Amino acid sequence: MRAVIQRVTSARVRVGDRVIGEIERGLLVFLGVGRDDTDADVRYVAGKIHDVRVFESDAGKPMDRSVADVSGAVLVVSQFTLYGDIRKGRRPSFDDAAPPEVAKATYEAVVRELRSTGLVVATGEFQAMMQVELVNDGPVTVLVDSRRQF
Repeated sequence: MRAVIQRVTSARVRVGDRVIGEIERGLLVFLGVGRDDTDADVRYVAGKIHDVRVFESDAGKPMDRSVADVSGAVLVVSQFTLYGDIRKGRRPSFDDAAPPEVAKATYEAVVRELRSTGLVVATGEFQAMMQVELVNDGPVTVLVDSRRQF
């Protein structure tokens, strides 16, 4: 499982002219589900999203507090293109991405796991053409890959 985590002052997802999900201060997470991902990957990535320290402390210490520590929210957007492989040719291959029915269930499991910790979690719309608007704060962007834990 791969996640691109961005610290934001605000973010929202639109499908057509409808706002599907929206947050103020917190984390925007683009989430890609791999073909071989398991419940362990769900727990690992959700834990990293919950615990990553990318917010400044009240004392001004950078990268000292998590989204939970600052009472922030999380916006999770599915993005299978995180598994795009362009090593050969010019068109990405998505062979390592999970098929849609598996990816949707796994994506929803990550959202449930995050919500179970008490975080406010908004989402995009799975398999929809979405427009994502964000104000990246910092900018701060980090990558998580559950297959590169060690």
